[in-house]
Amino acid sequence: MGRKAGLIRINPKKFAPAGKPCSKELVSFLNCLALNHNNDEKCVQQRNAMYACVEAQKTQAKKNPYKTLNYHLQRLSKGIK
Repeated sequence: MGRKAGLIRINPKKFAPAGKPCSKELVSFLNCLALNHNNDEKCVQQRNAMYACVEAQKTQAKKNPYKTLNYHLQRLSKGIK
């Protein structure tokens, strides 16, 4: 129920929810574009909602960097257990 990368075991389900944080806003913006023949002037509300979500994701600080995959891979590459 996971993949092995060297000495560590990776559970892909653990990292899945963080991969799609703004999917609802993106889908609503793309649907609006499709309905309006790619005229983004008519989709200002959806575009602003998507941009606000993306900006919020950029500025959101990670709660615990020790649980990230990159942290463990860096420790593994340095030989620290």
